[in-house]
Amino acid sequence: MPPMSRVSAGSHYPLGATAADGGVNFALFSQNARGVALLLFDDPAAPPSRTIALENRTKYVWHAFVEGLKPGQLYGYKVDGEYDPPSGARFNANKLLLDPYAKALTGKVRNLDNLLLAYDASSADRDLSLDTRDNSRVLPKCIVVDDAAFDWRGDHAPRIPLEKLFIYEMHVKGFTAHPSSGVAKPGTYLGFVEKIPHLKELGVNAVELLPVHERYDDDFLLSRGLTNYWGYNTIGFFAPECSYSSQSSPGCQVKEFKTLVRELHAAGIEVILDVVFNHSGEGSELGPTISFRGIDNQTYYALTGTREHPYRYYTNFSGCGNTLDSSAAPVIRLVMDSLRYWTEIMHVDGFRFDLASVLGREKAGFERTSGFFDTVSQDPALQRVKLIAEPWDIGTYQLGNFPVDWSEWNGRFRDTARRFLKGDRAVVRDLGWRLTGSADLYGDDGRSAYNSINFITCHDGFTLHDLLSCSGKHNEANGEGNRDGTDDNASWNCGAEGETTDPGVLSLRMRQAKNAMCLLLFSSGTPMILGGDEMLRSQGGNNNAYCQDNAASWFDWARRSRCDELFQFTKGLISLCRAYPILQQRKFLTSEDADGNTIPDIEWLGVAGESMKWDDDGCRWIGCALDGGAYRLFLFFNSSEMCLPFRPPLRAGMGLLRLVDSNLRSGEDVMIDGFLLPRAQGKAFEYLVSPRSVVVLVEKGEI
Repeated sequence: MPPMSRVSAGSHYPLGATAADGGVNFALFSQNARGVALLLFDDPAAPPSRTIALENRTKYVWHAFVEGLKPGQLYGYKVDGEYDPPSGARFNANKLLLDPYAKALTGKVRNLDNLLLAYDASSADRDLSLDTRDNSRVLPKCIVVDDAAFDWRGDHAPRIPLEKLFIYEMHVKGFTAHPSSGVAKPGTYLGFVEKIPHLKELGVNAVELLPVHERYDDDFLLSRGLTNYWGYNTIGFFAPECSYSSQSSPGCQVKEFKTLVRELHAAGIEVILDVVFNHSGEGSELGPTISFRGIDNQTYYALTGTREHPYRYYTNFSGCGNTLDSSAAPVIRLVMDSLRYWTEIMHVDGFRFDLASVLGREKAGFERTSGFFDTVSQDPALQRVKLIAEPWDIGTYQLGNFPVDWSEWNGRFRDTARRFLKGDRAVVRDLGWRLTGSADLYGDDGRSAYNSINFITCHDGFTLHDLLSCSGKHNEANGEGNRDGTDDNASWNCGAEGETTDPGVLSLRMRQAKNAMCLLLFSSGTPMILGGDEMLRSQGGNNNAYCQDNAASWFDWARRSRCDELFQFTKGLISLCRAYPILQQRKFLTSEDADGNTIPDIEWLGVAGESMKWDDDGCRWIGCALDGGAYRLFLFFNSSEMCLPFRPPLRAGMGLLRLVDSNLRSGEDVMIDGFLLPRAQGKAFEYLVSPRSVVVLVEKGEI
């Protein structure tokens, strides 16, 4: 840093550290602070090289322009004010604080108490906000970033409509961290790039990345030798996670993340980020002061308490210790600025909002017309990106209740599909709604089937392999006595708990895995595959592997060859959906003729080709005919242990091809061009559907 660079007033806009000709502008919001100091560093492990008191304040924004500074400059803040937890004030002028708008950090935000003192489990209830020690040497430093310093090489967003999207949910590090990945830079953004051909071959065209915002690792996890692997503990909403970079140079994570986005776009694959705006990584009122708490606790957090201490505690709709106050204008501004940054500067294509119901909470409860939702709907930069809600939080379940421009994770689809797969009774009526895009949830508010993000497995819960291998969870490695994670999994082990060599059990599991892929990919809506399910990735029965940054969560690429049968089957199903557009008609399955008469393009069928008997609680199969104009598809899903003689109602003079039979061996189980089925003269056509299997036939003109 140039010695004694000139400091001028600068500007209150934009927030954060902004490089400009001749220097850097710094702007930090704090409505309730008494004073703000900017600390500049030449070395992240050394004392500050200069401390500058910010003397200019505009609209509660403290600001200054420091001449001579350049991108790469390290900095942080100290904020002075009242410390009175009952009133909500938690200022601590001894603490270096991260800029909420920092675009890169010099390293991981670890447990500061653990770094300064030996961890003592008996002190777990100690209020860390009382700690008056200077943490400047141990807290990572913020880095000034030049947003224009990257060659996008003419990057263009794929702009794939939801009705043609195949989403693949995955973890950046876990994709290549395992030694079997064979990449040059395992566990990194650049290592990910090396495995893009796998995604391309499978046929998915969007990746939904578990959080890549800079995260904080919880105290209790570090004490057990674990980490917050999933990353749902954000401490920097503009900064890419530094541990996923392949180098150590300051800010390299920004360049490497942009490289990943650019290369995915070049492969025709969109990038959707899982973002966590419902809470921050600072935890409860006992947690450390890292950023928001010390900058303006009363503004950033939703506070609650007792009569004696009305604002001491945090509202906890997230279950993670605190809730950001999404009804407060500065918090809405923070979230909107972050979304615009990742859209316009980092070129991402959409966002999945963790516990999104929190963002719609007003004083009277959840509102689809909340200030946050209204702000998003009016923002031009966000009109071209995909917005996906996880439509629940700790206190409310709002599936189907989000605004018209939002899609939602469909938990009802997951639950119903799982129950049908395992052979539960009284499921087919609800399955009919799920197969056709959940019109009961999205049919009356301007949305359509593609607003339903269908999934059977996701990061939170069993993988597909474990869903079919475990009748109960096995979370012992998390160190909580197997008490964590849900017990309501609707799983079935197919006859043996966990790993087995029994050929009968293994054969059934493979067939069930194929059936699951059929349910997912042939349903109206937008399908989401959990990363690794196509090669039966296992977590050893752990349905809450959030803290397992190890082989339990990573992709074991040896499974790619061992489970090639399922990979090829899934790849074939995706190709089949593209070959038969009726399978990608992700709207509610009705149409109109030239006279305006409503004509259903789906006909529900029973075993003998008759109409479905929806009220038969013993029925464990469902069939349908989809009218594609030049062809008709017959789909039959059998979750019973019986072999069923399916009799599709063929029209006169039509031939029939088999496209899918999940009971057949690889190479015959899915055939894009179809296999011609013989038809006996003078007899109704009959196809034997094996127990627990899915069949797809296509009727075409005489072949």
